[in-house]
Amino acid sequence: MKTRFILINTSHAGNVGAAARAMKTMGFTDLVLVAPRWANVLNREETIQRASGALDVLKNARIVATLDEALDGMTHLCATAMTPRDFGPPTVTPREHFEMLSKKERAAQAAYGLEPDFTENNGLLQGPSAQEGIAFLFGCERFGMSNEDVYRCHTCLSIPSDPKFGSLNLGAALQVIAYEWRLALGAYAVQEATAVPVLADAQQVAGMLAHWERSLVAIGFLDPLAPKKLMPRLNQLFNRAGVTQEEIHILRGIAKMMDQSAAGLKPLPDAATPSKD
Repeated sequence: MKTRFILINTSHAGNVGAAARAMKTMGFTDLVLVAPRWANVLNREETIQRASGALDVLKNARIVATLDEALDGMTHLCATAMTPRDFGPPTVTPREHFEMLSKKERAAQAAYGLEPDFTENNGLLQGPSAQEGIAFLFGCERFGMSNEDVYRCHTCLSIPSDPKFGSLNLGAALQVIAYEWRLALGAYAVQEATAVPVLADAQQVAGMLAHWERSLVAIGFLDPLAPKKLMPRLNQLFNRAGVTQEEIHILRGIAKMMDQSAAGLKPLPDAATPSKD
Protein backbone atom coordinates (compact mmCIF):
# COMPACT_ATOMS: atom_id res chain seq x y z
CA MET A 1 0.00 0.00 0.00
CA LYS A 2 1.47 3.33 -1.04
CA THR A 3 2.09 5.69 1.86
CA ARG A 4 2.49 9.44 1.44
CA PHE A 5 3.12 12.20 3.95
CA ILE A 6 1.85 15.63 2.91
CA LEU A 7 2.90 18.88 4.59
CA ILE A 8 0.64 21.84 3.83
CA ASN A 9 1.95 25.43 3.95
CA THR A 10 4.92 24.51 6.12
CA SER A 11 6.61 27.67 7.38
CA HIS A 12 9.74 26.38 9.15
CA ALA A 13 12.43 24.74 7.04
CA GLY A 14 13.72 22.75 10.00
CA ASN A 15 10.39 20.98 10.32
CA VAL A 16 10.68 19.69 6.77
CA GLY A 17 14.05 18.19 7.62
CA ALA A 18 12.67 16.72 10.84
CA ALA A 19 9.76 15.22 8.91
CA ALA A 20 12.15 13.60 6.43
CA ARG A 21 14.16 12.12 9.28
CA ALA A 22 11.03 10.78 11.00
CA MET A 23 9.88 9.17 7.77
CA LYS A 24 13.20 7.53 7.02
CA THR A 25 13.49 5.97 10.47
CA MET A 26 10.17 4.23 9.83
CA GLY A 27 10.99 3.22 6.26
CA PHE A 28 8.86 5.73 4.32
CA THR A 29 10.08 7.90 1.45
CA ASP A 30 7.11 9.64 -0.22
CA LEU A 31 7.04 13.28 0.97
CA VAL A 32 5.05 16.04 -0.74
CA LEU A 33 5.03 19.72 0.26
CA VAL A 34 2.08 21.90 -0.65
CA ALA A 35 2.97 25.56 -1.14
CA PRO A 36 5.65 25.78 1.57
CA ARG A 37 6.86 29.17 2.74
CA TRP A 38 10.26 28.70 1.11
CA ALA A 39 10.40 27.67 -2.54
CA ASN A 40 13.91 26.27 -1.97
CA VAL A 41 13.05 24.63 1.35
CA LEU A 42 14.43 21.24 0.31
CA ASN A 43 17.88 22.75 -0.20
CA ARG A 44 18.03 25.11 2.76
CA GLU A 45 20.78 24.50 5.29
CA GLU A 46 18.39 24.17 8.23
CA THR A 47 16.37 21.55 6.37
CA ILE A 48 19.44 19.48 5.57
CA GLN A 49 20.78 19.69 9.12
CA ARG A 50 17.49 18.64 10.71
CA ALA A 51 17.15 15.76 8.25
CA SER A 52 20.21 14.17 9.92
CA GLY A 53 21.13 12.06 6.92
CA ALA A 54 17.68 11.47 5.42
CA LEU A 55 18.87 13.20 2.26
CA ASP A 56 17.31 10.60 -0.03
CA VAL A 57 13.87 11.51 1.31
CA LEU A 58 14.55 15.19 0.65
CA LYS A 59 15.91 14.41 -2.81
CA ASN A 60 12.76 12.49 -3.76
CA ALA A 61 10.36 14.96 -2.15
CA ARG A 62 8.10 17.03 -4.39
CA ILE A 63 6.79 20.56 -4.06
CA VAL A 64 3.36 21.24 -5.54
CA ALA A 65 1.10 24.26 -5.64
CA THR A 66 -2.19 22.67 -4.60
CA LEU A 67 -3.45 19.89 -2.38
CA ASP A 68 -5.14 18.29 -5.37
CA GLU A 69 -1.74 17.66 -6.92
CA ALA A 70 -0.41 16.18 -3.70
CA LEU A 71 -3.34 13.75 -3.44
CA ASP A 72 -2.86 12.26 -6.88
CA GLY A 73 -3.15 8.46 -6.62
CA MET A 74 -4.22 8.50 -2.95
CA THR A 75 -7.50 6.83 -2.01
CA HIS A 76 -7.57 7.05 1.79
CA LEU A 77 -6.90 10.42 3.38
CA CYS A 78 -6.04 10.98 7.03
CA ALA A 79 -6.08 14.49 8.43
CA THR A 80 -4.28 15.34 11.69
CA ALA A 81 -5.72 17.52 14.44
CA MET A 82 -5.23 18.12 18.14
CA THR A 83 -8.93 18.60 18.93
CA PRO A 84 -12.11 17.27 17.27
CA ARG A 85 -14.15 19.55 15.03
CA ASP A 86 -17.90 20.10 15.26
CA PHE A 87 -18.29 18.90 11.69
CA GLY A 88 -16.22 16.65 9.51
CA PRO A 89 -14.75 13.14 9.52
CA PRO A 90 -14.64 11.10 12.73
CA THR A 91 -11.72 11.83 15.05
CA VAL A 92 -9.87 8.77 16.32
CA THR A 93 -6.43 7.84 17.59
CA PRO A 94 -3.93 6.56 15.01
CA ARG A 95 -3.80 3.09 16.56
CA GLU A 96 -7.57 2.78 16.69
CA HIS A 97 -7.90 3.76 13.04
CA PHE A 98 -5.11 1.48 11.86
CA GLU A 99 -6.66 -1.46 13.70
CA MET A 100 -9.89 -0.71 11.86
CA LEU A 101 -8.05 -0.75 8.53
CA SER A 102 -6.47 -4.05 9.52
CA LYS A 103 -9.86 -5.62 10.25
CA LYS A 104 -11.24 -4.24 7.00
CA GLU A 105 -8.39 -5.80 5.05
CA ARG A 106 -8.88 -9.16 6.76
CA ALA A 107 -12.52 -9.09 5.71
CA ALA A 108 -11.54 -8.19 2.14
CA GLN A 109 -8.98 -11.00 2.06
CA ALA A 110 -11.54 -13.49 3.34
CA ALA A 111 -14.04 -12.42 0.69
CA TYR A 112 -11.48 -13.31 -1.99
CA GLY A 113 -10.60 -16.58 -0.26
CA LEU A 114 -7.10 -15.37 0.61
CA GLU A 115 -5.09 -15.62 3.79
CA PRO A 116 -4.08 -12.16 5.07
CA ASP A 117 -0.35 -11.56 5.00
CA PHE A 118 0.96 -9.14 7.61
CA THR A 119 4.68 -9.78 7.25
CA GLU A 120 7.09 -6.88 7.20
CA ASN A 121 8.05 -7.34 3.56
CA ASN A 122 4.49 -7.64 2.32
CA GLY A 123 2.86 -5.01 4.49
CA LEU A 124 -0.68 -4.70 5.77
CA LEU A 125 -2.61 -4.54 2.51
CA GLN A 126 -1.70 -7.21 -0.01
CA GLY A 127 -5.01 -8.36 -1.42
CA PRO A 128 -7.81 -6.60 -3.33
CA SER A 129 -6.85 -3.20 -1.96
CA ALA A 130 -3.10 -3.55 -2.54
CA GLN A 131 -3.06 -0.77 -5.12
CA GLU A 132 -4.66 1.79 -2.81
CA GLY A 133 -2.71 4.67 -1.34
CA ILE A 134 -2.94 6.26 2.08
CA ALA A 135 -1.98 9.87 2.69
CA PHE A 136 -1.30 11.58 6.02
CA LEU A 137 -1.93 15.33 5.90
CA PHE A 138 -0.31 17.85 8.24
CA GLY A 139 -1.20 21.54 8.34
CA CYS A 140 0.99 24.55 8.93
CA GLU A 141 2.71 24.94 12.29
CA ARG A 142 0.69 27.89 13.54
CA PHE A 143 -2.87 27.13 12.46
CA GLY A 144 -2.91 23.44 11.61
CA MET A 145 -5.13 22.20 8.81
CA SER A 146 -7.92 24.31 7.37
CA ASN A 147 -11.47 23.06 7.76
CA GLU A 148 -11.80 22.68 4.00
CA ASP A 149 -8.81 20.36 3.85
CA VAL A 150 -10.03 18.34 6.84
CA TYR A 151 -13.45 17.89 5.26
CA ARG A 152 -11.88 16.14 2.30
CA CYS A 153 -10.43 13.40 4.50
CA HIS A 154 -11.88 10.06 5.54
CA THR A 155 -10.73 10.37 9.12
CA CYS A 156 -9.02 12.79 11.46
CA LEU A 157 -6.17 11.34 13.52
CA SER A 158 -5.62 12.77 16.99
CA ILE A 159 -2.58 11.72 19.02
CA PRO A 160 -3.74 10.98 22.61
CA SER A 161 -1.66 13.57 24.43
CA ASP A 162 -2.17 15.54 27.65
CA PRO A 163 -5.29 17.70 27.15
CA LYS A 164 -3.60 20.50 29.09
CA PHE A 165 -0.59 20.51 26.78
CA GLY A 166 -1.41 18.61 23.63
CA SER A 167 0.50 20.64 21.06
CA LEU A 168 3.20 18.64 19.28
CA ASN A 169 5.98 19.85 17.05
CA LEU A 170 5.28 18.96 13.42
CA GLY A 171 8.22 16.56 13.20
CA ALA A 172 7.26 14.88 16.48
CA ALA A 173 3.64 14.45 15.41
CA LEU A 174 4.69 12.95 12.10
CA GLN A 175 7.08 10.59 13.92
CA VAL A 176 4.29 9.26 16.14
CA ILE A 177 1.95 8.60 13.22
CA ALA A 178 4.72 7.08 11.09
CA TYR A 179 5.60 4.79 13.99
CA GLU A 180 2.01 3.67 14.52
CA TRP A 181 1.56 3.05 10.80
CA ARG A 182 4.80 1.07 10.65
CA LEU A 183 3.54 -1.11 13.51
CA ALA A 184 0.34 -1.74 11.58
CA LEU A 185 2.24 -2.65 8.43
CA GLY A 186 4.63 -4.94 10.27
CA ALA A 187 7.28 -3.49 12.55
CA TYR A 188 10.99 -3.92 11.95
CA ALA A 189 12.65 -6.50 14.15
CA VAL A 190 14.79 -5.17 16.97
CA GLN A 191 18.47 -5.54 16.10
CA GLU A 192 20.44 -7.14 18.92
CA ALA A 193 23.51 -5.12 19.90
CA THR A 194 25.38 -8.25 20.93
CA ALA A 195 25.25 -11.90 19.96
CA VAL A 196 22.62 -14.01 21.67
CA PRO A 197 24.29 -15.63 24.70
CA VAL A 198 24.72 -19.39 24.60
CA LEU A 199 23.64 -21.13 27.78
CA ALA A 200 26.04 -23.57 29.37
CA ASP A 201 24.92 -27.18 29.22
CA ALA A 202 24.66 -29.50 32.22
CA GLN A 203 28.09 -31.01 31.60
CA GLN A 204 29.77 -27.59 31.56
CA VAL A 205 28.02 -26.57 34.79
CA ALA A 206 29.01 -29.86 36.44
CA GLY A 207 32.64 -29.41 35.39
CA MET A 208 32.70 -25.86 36.72
CA LEU A 209 31.19 -26.99 40.06
CA ALA A 210 33.76 -29.77 40.40
CA HIS A 211 36.49 -27.18 39.83
CA TRP A 212 34.92 -24.87 42.42
CA GLU A 213 34.61 -27.71 44.94
CA ARG A 214 38.35 -28.44 44.71
CA SER A 215 39.19 -24.73 44.96
CA LEU A 216 36.90 -24.13 47.93
CA VAL A 217 38.55 -27.02 49.72
CA ALA A 218 41.98 -25.63 48.84
CA ILE A 219 41.27 -22.23 50.39
CA GLY A 220 39.65 -23.78 53.46
CA PHE A 221 36.13 -22.60 52.78
CA LEU A 222 34.72 -26.12 52.30
CA ASP A 223 35.42 -28.96 54.72
CA PRO A 224 35.47 -32.15 52.62
CA LEU A 225 34.67 -34.20 55.75
CA ALA A 226 31.55 -32.13 56.47
CA PRO A 227 30.47 -30.62 53.12
CA LYS A 228 26.83 -30.47 54.19
CA LYS A 229 24.79 -29.14 51.23
CA LEU A 230 27.08 -26.41 49.99
CA MET A 231 27.71 -27.83 46.50
CA PRO A 232 24.08 -28.86 45.82
CA ARG A 233 23.01 -25.36 46.88
CA LEU A 234 25.56 -23.80 44.51
CA ASN A 235 24.31 -26.13 41.81
CA GLN A 236 20.76 -24.86 42.34
CA LEU A 237 21.97 -21.27 42.38
CA PHE A 238 23.68 -21.60 38.99
CA ASN A 239 20.70 -23.49 37.56
CA ARG A 240 18.40 -20.60 38.53
CA ALA A 241 20.85 -18.09 37.10
CA GLY A 242 20.98 -19.81 33.74
CA VAL A 243 24.70 -19.22 33.33
CA THR A 244 26.16 -18.85 29.86
CA GLN A 245 29.26 -20.48 28.43
CA GLU A 246 31.13 -17.19 28.77
CA GLU A 247 30.15 -16.97 32.44
CA ILE A 248 31.38 -20.55 32.97
CA HIS A 249 34.79 -19.41 31.73
CA ILE A 250 34.72 -16.49 34.20
CA LEU A 251 33.77 -18.75 37.11
CA ARG A 252 36.52 -21.22 36.21
CA GLY A 253 38.96 -18.30 36.10
CA ILE A 254 37.95 -17.34 39.63
CA ALA A 255 38.46 -20.93 40.76
CA LYS A 256 41.90 -20.94 39.12
CA MET A 257 42.87 -17.81 41.07
CA MET A 258 41.68 -19.46 44.29
CA ASP A 259 43.90 -22.46 43.48
CA GLN A 260 46.92 -20.21 42.91
CA SER A 261 46.29 -18.28 46.13
CA ALA A 262 45.94 -21.52 48.09
CA ALA A 263 49.21 -22.79 46.61
CA GLY A 264 51.00 -19.63 47.74
CA LEU A 265 51.59 -18.32 44.25
CA LYS A 266 49.52 -15.23 45.03
CA PRO A 267 48.27 -14.07 48.46
CA LEU A 268 44.53 -14.24 49.00
CA PRO A 269 43.05 -10.72 49.46
CA ASP A 270 41.67 -9.95 52.92
CA ALA A 271 38.16 -9.54 51.52
CA ALA A 272 38.27 -13.10 50.16
CA THR A 273 39.48 -14.70 53.40
CA PRO A 274 36.73 -16.99 54.75
CA SER A 275 35.21 -16.08 58.08
CA LYS A 276 36.21 -18.14 61.11
CA ASP A 277 32.78 -17.67 62.71
